[in-house]
Amino acid sequence: MKPSSRLTSRQRAFLDKLLQLYRERKGPVHYSDVAERLGVNRFSAYDMLKVLEKKGFASSSYALRSESSATTSRPPGPGRSIVVFAPTSQAASVLNIAADDPWLGDEWHNVRERVLDKLRQARETNPGEALTDLLARLQEAQAPLTFCTEMIGALLLNMKRARTRAGELSPFRILASLKAGGTAHLETLAGLSLGISLTDHEEMNGSLTERLVGQIRRYQVNLSRLGEDSREALAGFLEDALEALD
Repeated sequence: MKPSSRLTSRQRAFLDKLLQLYRERKGPVHYSDVAERLGVNRFSAYDMLKVLEKKGFASSSYALRSESSATTSRPPGPGRSIVVFAPTSQAASVLNIAADDPWLGDEWHNVRERVLDKLRQARETNPGEALTDLLARLQEAQAPLTFCTEMIGALLLNMKRARTRAGELSPFRILASLKAGGTAHLETLAGLSLGISLTDHEEMNGSLTERLVGQIRRYQVNLSRLGEDSREALAGFLEDALEALD
């Protein structure tokens, strides 16, 4: 059964509006805002969003009203928790949008934070071990944006592991200096990371480099599939990743 056959026209209308609000506000949406946009009772909106959640097209969570004021039209109030909703990645197949949309659900944001945490930890631990872990996870990554996010972490960890300096400049600073050219440095990263490994005479673990080489082509293909919004989101992640590791 195709995912689209699981939705009625009314359910699809609610899902469309939920996604629209989620992307406008870059975060989960209170059900009363969906109700206002559709001109329906807020309790009807809540019930419909719970139906969408049961079918896997939406997810609900709790947020303090004061914390959610930036992503809802409801005025700030006491610190009482409210129910908010977000579309899931499964909604992409129904709404004909890219599954790697950076504002679609929480999956990418969770991956983003996990990779950043690993980069921060690698400043005090063995970057080779962190690299091995990330390369092992790459097989699990399916969406282009998710894969590229994991791969950027791996490429940066490889640069850290190589401990190479070009003209006594950190390779991370060299990469950062290229970011003025829009998102082109996303492609540059792969070549720079690989080149540093191949010119490092102290390289002791060729197997890691070989595994990295095997993923670089996949990285390039996935980059070519990303839309403008996703590339900009990935470029922002790369900037945060450089700060986390260097």
